[in-house]
Amino acid sequence: MAPNNRIGSRLAAALWRVVGFLTVSVICGVLVASLAIPGVASAGVAISRSITYFNNLPAQLAVAPPSQSTKVLSADGQPIATFFAENRVKVGLDQMSPYIKDAIVAIEDSRFYEHAGIDPQGILRALTSNLTSGGRQGASTLTQQYVTNVINESLLSADRSDQVILSGQKSLGDKVREMKLALELEKKYTKDQILEGYLNIVFFNRDAYGIEAAARHFFSTSARDLTLPQAALLAGLVNSPSFYDPTAHPENSIKRRNQVLDKMLSEGKIPQADHDAAVATGVELKIAPAKQGCSAADIAPYFCDYVSHLILNNPAYGVDATDREKKLYRGGLTITTTLDSRLQAAAQEQVDATAGANPDKWGASLVSIAPGTGRILAMAQNTVFLPAPGKFDTQLNFNVDAKDADGNDLNGAGGFQPGSTMKPFTFAEWLNEGRSMVAEVDAAQRSYPLDFPWKSSCGKVLGAYNTAEKALGAADDLQNNDEGYYRKMPVNYGLYNSINTATFAEAAQLDFCGIQRMVDAVGLHSGVDNAPVNMHQLGNLLGAIGVAPLHLANAFATFAADGTYCAPIAIAGVTDASGRQLPAQISDCRSAVKPEVARGVNSVLQDVLKRGSGIYIQPKVQDQVPVAAKTGTSNTNGATWVVGYTTGLATASFFGDTLDGQNRPGQNVTINGKFYKNIDGYMLAGPQWANYMQKVAGLYPAAAFAPPPESMTKP
Repeated sequence: MAPNNRIGSRLAAALWRVVGFLTVSVICGVLVASLAIPGVASAGVAISRSITYFNNLPAQLAVAPPSQSTKVLSADGQPIATFFAENRVKVGLDQMSPYIKDAIVAIEDSRFYEHAGIDPQGILRALTSNLTSGGRQGASTLTQQYVTNVINESLLSADRSDQVILSGQKSLGDKVREMKLALELEKKYTKDQILEGYLNIVFFNRDAYGIEAAARHFFSTSARDLTLPQAALLAGLVNSPSFYDPTAHPENSIKRRNQVLDKMLSEGKIPQADHDAAVATGVELKIAPAKQGCSAADIAPYFCDYVSHLILNNPAYGVDATDREKKLYRGGLTITTTLDSRLQAAAQEQVDATAGANPDKWGASLVSIAPGTGRILAMAQNTVFLPAPGKFDTQLNFNVDAKDADGNDLNGAGGFQPGSTMKPFTFAEWLNEGRSMVAEVDAAQRSYPLDFPWKSSCGKVLGAYNTAEKALGAADDLQNNDEGYYRKMPVNYGLYNSINTATFAEAAQLDFCGIQRMVDAVGLHSGVDNAPVNMHQLGNLLGAIGVAPLHLANAFATFAADGTYCAPIAIAGVTDASGRQLPAQISDCRSAVKPEVARGVNSVLQDVLKRGSGIYIQPKVQDQVPVAAKTGTSNTNGATWVVGYTTGLATASFFGDTLDGQNRPGQNVTINGKFYKNIDGYMLAGPQWANYMQKVAGLYPAAAFAPPPESMTKP
């Protein structure tokens, strides 16, 4: 006989027995009426009408993949975090222990491989028990239970949890519909497919949906490696996950487990010796609580948070925020990021060490970019995501913008004043206009009054530095950090020594529109609202507006990459639960700075560490590979920086005030047991950067910086 004929005969026989049962019981509808309301009959309705009603019920069940956990991984495959609404990891039947398959069939539906979706023998047995003992014994097969789970899962995924119907709440119509769907399901799927689907969807615990998550949660193992007593305990649990919860009710759990073992023995699934050994075993739990979200990330919680916001803000992952959230928490995505776990570990260790115990809650952060790709390799800060005793906690990410370019939230701190790390961009425009890097400027000039003849082909320069005009809104005359530099000097000397008056003397000879284009080209913008840094505002020549460490590091990475700018990226690949590739971020690069200009900047910034403002940092890494850097300090010393790079790795190191308002001066403070009259970039951010780069720079091989053209080095 052909397989389809055998299935048809089996279904016909099952239906005939159902009809016989209905006839005997005089029940309106199908057999489940006696199960739903034992002893209640609906006499007077013809059996033919019941069959017609049954045949007219919907027969199609959309078996969509159940909600699955999303995992976020580093570029080298290390787990970062997991997101889920239901903690579930789908596995194939061949990835499950034979014990769990035999145990669930034995205790829930011993005739599973014999019936066609409903079990008349089980129904008659349940009816007899209910009528004679007054109980409410059910007769749902595994297929029927799977139908119920599929329906309820689709409701939960659609945010219609109020429509979920539990077993004890089913009406006569619900039971009849369940039966019809079970019969049709068995026409479409094999028994093993149904069993696999059931074991992947069934609820075990609020932190464990499906057998793989249950094995991990209760025993810290996999579904494949479940032992006989473990499998029997989990099989018994599905009947009542709260009553048989082994953590809350171990006695109930053991009793139920042993019932499962007895059933497996009577069904011939296990020998007596194995049964007896399993019964003699204690519960022996090894609970592994499910960790969900970035607050429970294994590494890089703030990078994780940044990645999650990139997903939730991107229409490629759903038409609206609700759809994207569903994709993240229920879609079973695998998100592979650009993070290098080796760099991340070194960065986290260093930022934690910089401020030490940190009772005054000073912020420290590191972020690294791969020049020429934009790949974010590390992102760390010295805080914890959730409150913890003795810890500085915040959910704000020090390294990123508050919002993205479209105004979507990124949960960032909104940047910090970059101070003198902005000076290389004015110098870059100086070179871009064809000027010599050793040309002399008058750094003795400190007064730039309101009517100073600045040059701008596209706007008006705002601000003034002139003590005599303070009443008219001007600031005091320009100040340098040290006396002795108010004199004429070469522009490269002014840059590597970080002389404010030298930068202004350069700007006085430049078109401010050129400076603006240079800053825009390397991707710098306000960390608060993503607006361009207005370089026509004089204070911004010295870094008066907050920028995020991520974008400052990436701007310097542009110099490292011979003038090629690449937008920062964090997501290297995304696949859904079926393995289908979803859109990810790819390197988006363009020529931003002339190569000869970038080389001129690189040449001078190497001298920062050798003879300039960063000489006291003395990074050992420069003994191994060419390295360039720039220090920076805000006016009140509340934000301090070193941004340094090789041709293989660019890193922004920040130390300062990150509390609300960022108004606390870094003056007369004690940090990590040491008193500082004024914090400067080289003092804390500098060693933080140097120690980190010493550990990791070798992981990204670097070459010597290409020299600037000879014409650029002549007076």
